[in-house]
Amino acid sequence: MGDEVITITGQALTLNDIEHRILRPIWNDPRTHYAVNCASLGCPNLQTQAFTADNTEALLESAANAFVNSSKGASVSGNTITLSSIYEWFEADFVQDGGALKHMSKYRPELAKFDGKIKYDYDYDWDLNQK
Repeated sequence: MGDEVITITGQALTLNDIEHRILRPIWNDPRTHYAVNCASLGCPNLQTQAFTADNTEALLESAANAFVNSSKGASVSGNTITLSSIYEWFEADFVQDGGALKHMSKYRPELAKFDGKIKYDYDYDWDLNQK
């Protein structure tokens, strides 16, 4: 999927390959979704600085906190919560934290007690985030 962007040791890689075949399996951390994404408006915000060995943990925590607490991460209306489709598409990545809601409650504590209906945002905005 996607155009080749780089060739390493004779293997062509796309941005999709880097995200899904390299970074997600190596990091094995659901916060990866907040940091490495397609840059559409429905995605978590792009980071304004490069990840380094010294700042990765802080940037992952900051990105997770920002997205989970944004309306595009989770929106509660009455007894229904609408989650970003990311939490459905990559459900298996959040299992290690007890599922999406339990993972999200680390950053948004009121979600720990939520027991209503869960929906996913199927109107995901794929427009390019040019901000």
